[in-house]
Amino acid sequence: MAVNARAAMRQADVVVIGGGIAGLSLAARLAGDSRVTVLEAESAVGYHASGRSVAFAHYGLGNDPVRRLTALSMAELAEHAVVHPALHIAREEELAALGALEEVHRAFGCDFSRVGPAEARALMPVLRPEACAAALVDHGSLKLDTNAMLQALAARLKAAGGRLVTGARVEAIARDGAGWRIAAGGETHAAAILVNAAGAWADVIARMAGVRPIGLEPRRRTVISFAAPEGEDVRGWPFTKTVGAGLYLLPEGRGQLLASSMDQTPSEPCDAAAEELDIAIAADRVEQATTLQLRRIAHSWAGLRSFAPDELPVIGPASEAPGFVWCAGQGGAGFQTAPALSAIAAAATLGLPFPEDAAAAGLDFAMFAPARLGA
Repeated sequence: MAVNARAAMRQADVVVIGGGIAGLSLAARLAGDSRVTVLEAESAVGYHASGRSVAFAHYGLGNDPVRRLTALSMAELAEHAVVHPALHIAREEELAALGALEEVHRAFGCDFSRVGPAEARALMPVLRPEACAAALVDHGSLKLDTNAMLQALAARLKAAGGRLVTGARVEAIARDGAGWRIAAGGETHAAAILVNAAGAWADVIARMAGVRPIGLEPRRRTVISFAAPEGEDVRGWPFTKTVGAGLYLLPEGRGQLLASSMDQTPSEPCDAAAEELDIAIAADRVEQATTLQLRRIAHSWAGLRSFAPDELPVIGPASEAPGFVWCAGQGGAGFQTAPALSAIAAAATLGLPFPEDAAAAGLDFAMFAPARLGA
């Protein structure tokens, strides 16, 4: 569908495509200095990956740059989070990996302790002995309130004069002189800068704009919900994660537990749904690592986590398309890196210097630039 050049246009300085955590956190930063419009295809913000994230901020996720972004973000994340311990467990053959994770926690100044199997089971009483030869407890990890984060960012955007449009699926994108024209939700939007924060659809949006894609790979992850043992208040149980392939498990209220086998099944961009095999694998992993018996799965869901080929976020202007800015590839760490990553993305969008705190942490524009991927 072509953009209708005669249709009434909504003018902005920046149009952000995508109302998940990436798009909203960036738009909220930009809105104080620019006229910003966020276009979200679904009826509400955070409908896809952002709305399906367990969102537990810890240092057992991602590579070194992602952990540096996490460290820079933790103070701001605490506004919409509660401190909740994370228990990283290791089998005998995984002790080297646990040691490496211990060094990560030491390097970032975390409040942590290395514990033996008895201490681990005192914290997580359903662990099977063979599942834990040793463990690491992160006392400062955060359980994030994802809905509160999204709504706060939307409110901040609107308070600064920005516009959030839901039900605005992008139908066409075209160059408009030095800027862009976007047809979405029955309206035409014009802006000098177009930010692609479309999550799993980011490469689709790039192709619509005539921009070289980055080779983004959406990967499906499944979560199951089930009842805790009868009469057991599990709210104090830690977020429990294997250091290698296995599972994570955490409480969700007084009598409910969530678990995932940490599956990463490649997928086309879609409204992801949990598949029976993935549900069964997650349940089996829980029963292999714990004494829990899952007689009934109360609920299950899936979301798409999107990765660039090198599994680093892609932030910055496209090398051959002036005014087209990438903000994609957060790879499942979108919430826990959003404060720092949005500051970097805002600087890249407006052509400002790289944030000083991020530079001091050993990060730079080139590390995240789409040019590294030929885009």
